[in-house]
Amino acid sequence: MAENKLLLATANMGKIAELKALLAGRDIKVLGLADIPEGDRTPPDENGKNYCENALIKAGCWQSRSALPTLADDSGLAVDYLGGAPGIYSARFSGADATDQDNNDLLLRKLDGVPPGGRGAAFHCCIALCRPSMPPLTFTGRADGIILSRPVGEGGFGYDPLFYYPPLDKSFAQLDSAEKNRVSHRAAALREFLRWLETGSLPG
Repeated sequence: MAENKLLLATANMGKIAELKALLAGRDIKVLGLADIPEGDRTPPDENGKNYCENALIKAGCWQSRSALPTLADDSGLAVDYLGGAPGIYSARFSGADATDQDNNDLLLRKLDGVPPGGRGAAFHCCIALCRPSMPPLTFTGRADGIILSRPVGEGGFGYDPLFYYPPLDKSFAQLDSAEKNRVSHRAAALREFLRWLETGSLPG
């Protein structure tokens, strides 16, 4: 397959790094939002009811602006004790301008006193692909774990320091990039995309 361009529609450098690493070795030139010509940079209103609806909103918006095949993801953390919250509101759990620290602090407060057996959680991801003049596609993945009572590890981003992954006996923040790219929710969704890519086509 000749080299194709693929736009990753995110400003989150952690996500860009993960996705680029997972696509390494493919004949795909990966671009970020900073690589496309200046134009309307207003982010779309993510008003979907679930991860896939939000991913499709983002991918469709940036595909129409860039005219490139565009991959966008929406992901979040669903905590059993909180009835699936923060879910699609994970990035703004503690407010519109929330930092990772703000969100982690709020999660710990809400789970204060909850025993390990009640702290089950899962990271969910939906990746949407929009191509010119072609139907959109979605790919999903998840990773199951437990919310810790304090942050552990220095890596990752978001809720990674609080998300303990039992199969590796580590938090996501303790995983190196290669480990995380094998087991994360985003990696699982991207593997679905890569399996499709073996027979699918990026150009519209």
